[in-house]
Amino acid sequence: MSELSVAEPPKTQQAILENGIQQYLTFILGRETFALNILNIKEIIEYGQLTEVPKMPGFIRGVINLRGAVVPVIDMAARFDKPSADITRKTCIVIIEVTHAEGTQVVGVMVDAVNEVVDIEAGNIEPAPSFGANIRADFIEGMGKIDGKFVIILDVNSVLSVDEIATLAGSTVNG
Repeated sequence: MSELSVAEPPKTQQAILENGIQQYLTFILGRETFALNILNIKEIIEYGQLTEVPKMPGFIRGVINLRGAVVPVIDMAARFDKPSADITRKTCIVIIEVTHAEGTQVVGVMVDAVNEVVDIEAGNIEPAPSFGANIRADFIEGMGKIDGKFVIILDVNSVLSVDEIATLAGSTVNG
């Protein structure tokens, strides 16, 4: 499995944060572009070698073995109640660290394609719209403007809420 590692933040990361600029990984789901703060991302790996787990919600594709650790993989399109895309050579898994009450959890998210890391100034981030988005409003951290176009910046701790996913998984197993 080839992998693309998201390197340690550059020495200029502190300067970037002080200037109100943050870095985001942009990726494609269907026809939309989304972004995640790179501080949550551990690495990006090629899609493959998933083990399905019976009786899980539809958005949990299975688990992977990542250097000896069992990592659940979530289909982001299905998490947003959209049809899952076909697996292509561009499909990949973004490994993310999610914070929750008991600590942190490593989770993989399946995306159609990864684009690039972009800098977005705080002044170019608008609040999440209260209507019109095709996903739950609590999943959206804001709308980032890049080259005149908006990108949906996801709130990783809401989209990948360990407690909510555990509750959904439990109701699927029990129901």
